[in-house]
Amino acid sequence: MAIQDIYPTALRLLGRPVLVVGGGPVAARRAKGLLDAGARVTVVAPVASAALLELADAGLLTWEQRTYQASDVDSVWFVQTATGDAAVDAQVSADAEAQRIWCVNASNHEASAAWTPAVAVVDNVHIAVNAGGDPRRAMALRDAVATALETGDLPLRRRRASTDAGSVALVGGGPGDSGLITVRGRRLLGQADVVVADRLGPRELLKELAPDVRVIEVGKTPGHHPVPQSEINRILVDEALQGHRVVRLKGGDPYVLGRGGEEAEFCRQHGVQVEVVSGVTSAISVPAAAGIPVTHRGLAKGFSVVTGHEELAEVPARADHTVILLMGVGQLRASAASLAQAGLPEDTPVGIVENGYLPNQRVTIGTLASIADQAEATGVANPAVIVIGDVVRVSPFAPSHFKTSDYSTITPNRPRTTLSSARVLTP
Repeated sequence: MAIQDIYPTALRLLGRPVLVVGGGPVAARRAKGLLDAGARVTVVAPVASAALLELADAGLLTWEQRTYQASDVDSVWFVQTATGDAAVDAQVSADAEAQRIWCVNASNHEASAAWTPAVAVVDNVHIAVNAGGDPRRAMALRDAVATALETGDLPLRRRRASTDAGSVALVGGGPGDSGLITVRGRRLLGQADVVVADRLGPRELLKELAPDVRVIEVGKTPGHHPVPQSEINRILVDEALQGHRVVRLKGGDPYVLGRGGEEAEFCRQHGVQVEVVSGVTSAISVPAAAGIPVTHRGLAKGFSVVTGHEELAEVPARADHTVILLMGVGQLRASAASLAQAGLPEDTPVGIVENGYLPNQRVTIGTLASIADQAEATGVANPAVIVIGDVVRVSPFAPSHFKTSDYSTITPNRPRTTLSSARVLTP
């Protein structure tokens, strides 16, 4: 049988009687698939595998403990042979053919009236692959297509109007590099009808959306919120109530200083299903891009993440406790003064990483006493993450006199900046 002879289709077997002849592992797999399709399954075999016995004992199928009889194909809609005996399988296939019943002959795919494809289901999309009777090839192709759908590399978005209720997904996109979004986040973005996007995060992914996907820009900058949070909340709910799949694409992680909790709460209060997809928070990932770990053996065992100098009175003022400032460029001088007043030594190393993981990443390293002047002199601007503490000494961008002999230097995860282009200014 040539591949051109195949007419791909799908059977709807819900409530319809089907027959499986054979009791081994192949028969068990086929019976399980037929049960998943809602068929009423009868298995005919003198001996049944443990997997089939389990299904029979649970009342999910009927097991006839005997050899096959020609009358077994009477009044069934579909037949699967899997006895391991080519002669028996051929007889079953011939009996089914005589009654014009579709039959899969597991012993001889060339003589089989029907083939069972390799199948996967992703978001109610059924992937079925036939590969000319080569099951391993079919499975490999099925898995590749399923993975591409799962990761968002292939379009999974609905094209017809759905009667399903809309939903909201709060997706953390990471610090900006499109490769740092999670697989789940990327998949949901590929399914979205509406994307409510922040200024930060993986903006490059927006270019890959289908032309009819609506992108609603709600980005904020420090001190400038053109779309207030109450309006963002309303947009999410209104779009979901219209039956749309909504993705709220945020930079970093939606639950780390991202107001994701407020958005999720508002959606639930209005009866909208909401999913939260964690992202790689910039508080940890952006320092790592400059080779700065937030904890390091012998240097720091803990860290605090704050957004302004007002909270600094609550964190330990010690060089062995890392302080991470988000959205802190505008208040850097006041924050440094607050930490110094709390007792943090003025020679404590400070690192500022701008545009982490992006091609224009820049690193500025100084001390608590010098960093504000350095930042003003070099024009440091948001988005930036400020790291204060002895862990800054580990960065390969730190000047040599910052180094000590009781730790080892690490290499940045994905360095975007070299020493020659980094702002490494010493006090």
